Amino acid sequence: MKNYLTDVPGIKVGHVSNQEAKTGCTVIVTENGATAGVDVRGDAPGTRETALLDPLKTVEQIHAVLLTGGSAFGLAAADGVMAALEEDEIGFDVGVTKVPIVPAAVIFDLDQGQAEVRPDHKMGYQAVQNSSTTEQRTGQVGVGIGCSVGKLLGPQQASPGGLGSASLKLNKDTYISALVAVNAFGDILDDKGNIIAGCKDDDGNFINTYQSLQKEEISGFGKNTTIGVVATNAKLSKTEANKVAQVAHNGYANHIKPVHTMLDGDTIFALSTGQKEIELNLLATAASEVMGQAIVNAIENV
Repeated sequence: MKNYLTDVPGIKVGHVSNQEAKTGCTVIVTENGATAGVDVRGDAPGTRETALLDPLKTVEQIHAVLLTGGSAFGLAAADGVMAALEEDEIGFDVGVTKVPIVPAAVIFDLDQGQAEVRPDHKMGYQAVQNSSTTEQRTGQVGVGIGCSVGKLLGPQQASPGGLGSASLKLNKDTYISALVAVNAFGDILDDKGNIIAGCKDDDGNFINTYQSLQKEEISGFGKNTTIGVVATNAKLSKTEANKVAQVAHNGYANHIKPVHTMLDGDTIFALSTGQKEIELNLLATAASEVMGQAIVNAIENV
């Protein structure tokens, strides 16, 4: 196992990074389609095509998920993802063409490099061209390049964030994996609850964002968001995929503090690419575990 989202059969991952502008995008491609769900917990999200993932909506399969920088501007990269997939005849068949279904979510990274440079059609297209089943890079790559965490005092005293991933093998041939761009307002905690990345004082020491908020010393800085994907080759309905996305947020709650704030747009997509049978409660709990591991992985690999 690579301990990466590409451990899941049917998943390809591709990145495009602009080192100078400190922005980029990451695409998760499911060429044969995937059942999907989503759960948005933060109060400042930037998303596209999430309404389609409601179990009451008609479309049953998606063909890619885009995680991108550039704030709301970055959603334009989804057009490039669609163009690349259409060229490969991947999408929802409407007779005259195939329409790729590409849900997307953004982080705010405009303050990290060059604000006028954002992921666009070209970058989204290239991310699909770069996608493969062997991709396993983490840290400051793709959407992770503009990530930072612990922004109570603003970007200058935040810590670097990034892209992280993790996988679990639940039985001989069933996998659950997570990929996450960690760009949180809050601090990042390890498995023991210790701060491993976050807001720092002038001497470079972690200030503990939660404790500082309790003292009502600072009002906060509202340009954040952690976005991620959990994927499995277990069989899920749209309702079950939405449940897995919901429970996966426990991984956020265990490793980001504070989390799901008014200053974040925290979003998780869940994808099912296979037909393996597994108990849903086990799968959802494992989704939470791999998401937590992926968050820590992101910080360890910056």
